[in-house]
Amino acid sequence: MTREQITWLSTREAARSLGITTRTLYRLIDSGQIPAYKFGRVIRLQEQEVEAFIQSARIEPGALEHLYAGADDTEDAEA
Repeated sequence: MTREQITWLSTREAARSLGITTRTLYRLIDSGQIPAYKFGRVIRLQEQEVEAFIQSARIEPGALEHLYAGADDTEDAEA
């Protein structure tokens, strides 16, 4: 039985990797959006699961159209 090597990250390391605060990371963990593990009083995250979370958060092309659709109409009306 071969065992995959797991690289563990502290909450500080994971938050830094994601570019968020540790408080926001705790919210993501608590809401089940990113898995974490508690060993005694220490919370750790698997590096590959953090990377998978990053990939799952990737924005697909065209997904933000609702944020700018019609923006040209508003700008034209102001001119």
